[in-house]
Amino acid sequence: MSENTVFRIALAGNPNTGKTTVFNALTGGHQKTGNYAGVTVEAREGRRSYRGFDFIIYDLPGTYSLTAYSLDEVIARDFILEEKPDVIIDVLDATNIERNLYLFLQLQELGIPMVGAVNIADQAEGMGIKIDLRKLSTLLGVPLCRTVGTKEVGTDELLDAVIAAPRRSIPQNRRISFGSELEFEIEQLTRELSADPEFAKSYPPRWLAIKLLEKDANAEEKLAGSRFGESIRKKTAACIRAIEMHFGRDAEIVVSEQRYAYVHGITAESVTRNAPDAVEVSEQIDRVLMNRALGLPLFLLIMWSIFQVTFKFGRYATNLLNLLFAWVTTLVSGAIPAGILHSLLVDGIIGGLSGVLSFVPQIAILFLCISILEDTGYMARAAFIMDKFLHLFGLHGQSFVPLMLGFGCSVPAIMAARTLKSPRDRIITVLVTPFMTCGAKLVVLVFLAGIFFGKNEGTYVMIIYLIGGILGFLSSLILSKTVLRGELTPFVMELPPYRMPTARGIAWHVLDKTGRYLKKAGTVLLAASILIWAMISFPKPPHEASPFDNHFRTQEELSYSIAGRLGRAIEPLVRPLGFDWKIAISAVTGFAAKEAVVSTLGVLYKVGSSENQKGESLKAALLADKTFNPLVAFVLMLFTLIVPPCIAALSIIRAEIGWKWLAFSVTYMLGLAWVLCFATYQIGKAMGWGI
Repeated sequence: MSENTVFRIALAGNPNTGKTTVFNALTGGHQKTGNYAGVTVEAREGRRSYRGFDFIIYDLPGTYSLTAYSLDEVIARDFILEEKPDVIIDVLDATNIERNLYLFLQLQELGIPMVGAVNIADQAEGMGIKIDLRKLSTLLGVPLCRTVGTKEVGTDELLDAVIAAPRRSIPQNRRISFGSELEFEIEQLTRELSADPEFAKSYPPRWLAIKLLEKDANAEEKLAGSRFGESIRKKTAACIRAIEMHFGRDAEIVVSEQRYAYVHGITAESVTRNAPDAVEVSEQIDRVLMNRALGLPLFLLIMWSIFQVTFKFGRYATNLLNLLFAWVTTLVSGAIPAGILHSLLVDGIIGGLSGVLSFVPQIAILFLCISILEDTGYMARAAFIMDKFLHLFGLHGQSFVPLMLGFGCSVPAIMAARTLKSPRDRIITVLVTPFMTCGAKLVVLVFLAGIFFGKNEGTYVMIIYLIGGILGFLSSLILSKTVLRGELTPFVMELPPYRMPTARGIAWHVLDKTGRYLKKAGTVLLAASILIWAMISFPKPPHEASPFDNHFRTQEELSYSIAGRLGRAIEPLVRPLGFDWKIAISAVTGFAAKEAVVSTLGVLYKVGSSENQKGESLKAALLADKTFNPLVAFVLMLFTLIVPPCIAALSIIRAEIGWKWLAFSVTYMLGLAWVLCFATYQIGKAMGWGI
């Protein structure tokens, strides 16, 4: 252990085992985000105190194995190897224990103390599955605890087992045996790897020997750190030849078969099934939702319903927040005399953030609906439903999951592409994910649509969403036929049973995601609002150069300011799109965070309003502006959709697929945005639409 009273725990497991609910049950609200092992990965860290001990729990990506097929698998196992946690908790799905034990055995090979959390135990028992935990624990040589993460059942027993785990050792006869022939080759390689003691400290020799026999590319790369790397490679090749000659099959398949045989044997002794005769509820629901004819239309209907709920219910809360901000503005204006401080508070901070924060209810409702779809298990079905459709555009079926996450936030969506095993599929998915309309873009779309399209705001926002999807699919098709040609890998994905979402789980998802949005508003967007206010407030023009009334003095001050000069400089580039310098400045700030488009408009039009407009809203100011009209508003919505994502998302793209593809993405999206917006504005103008 790192300290006598501190346990560092790695929480591992297959996807859909309830690992997140176990993590939440163990840690409560004491969670944060961090970066580990030199890889840019959003990993959750939680803390818990229990019986005088402190527990630091790291939630690893869900994986089906520790073989280096996907980036998530490499991240999970490298964290364990490099961070060397005191204990591994493997979360197992009790409804499918046999499949889950395959990863369990691979984790056991790492030689780190383990505890098993046999989760979703209540559902397994309801399905007639009975697991003799004592016998299974004896066979594996690892303590197992019955847990129901959604109800916090078994968490204390799990922590008690963790406390005792470092004092246990895996009995030699409980370690999986791969059979005499395979064990002979493993032992030979293990001795070769143990010859370099320093190297053996970093990577357990037996584990690495097994991985080398599985032809694990990532394991082979690690040999570069050994003094005997070349001789080990030669020995590995000889062992693989011997295995394949003896068994007549690929060495990787032989190792996998031995693991599955071991798992089958111990589950046969410890698991009994009294399955009911009736067809399971999940199968009955799938007969409708997964129907070839009904599946896709039902999915589109569900998504349409989500947008309707988001806009109709969110509008009432948004109107209330607008009234609240108007009251705050009046209160502050009456309390603080005119001057720099008044301007900073009213025009810079309140004016900049009010538009962004007003849409928090709609963002929360969208997150709520998506979280329900995820927790019920429908999202996995939607991936299968969309598989054939995505194949038409060169996308992998599993790309659907990152694309759907993109409607919430591009950062976790791009990271979710790690589950794709093919580098080609992963690159394409990362490049097209930013075309999905994230929650930050939604703020801009709802703001502009609500002002210029009235009761039809939902329709116009839905049009932008559809355009984003179409552009993403067409871009994928172009990429797959040109710079990223290649065969699609087979689509294999588990369909988890349908589960009733828990109020606590849904609330945690919504509060976590909405909290991140509010945190951005309180940091990035607040800073952007203050910066924009300063840029439009300074420097001031000479007094003698302002022999005009108040309105024209304000306009002159805007033109003379830093923002005005910058806007005038870039205005020729965007004038063909219908934008003036104010809109240009707002669009540019959107590169930092998309919501900044709204906050920047709020600051600009508060400062730029005449004395007669002082009490009017930003909506009135935009409607009174001669440049703004429905066509320009739609083009700005389209521009916000297509241009490169925020700085945070761009940094993740760079970390996931490199500088070359980041440069390609930025260049491609900027060029596409200008061309499509130019065409839309010029055609709309010629037709007299919205002018």
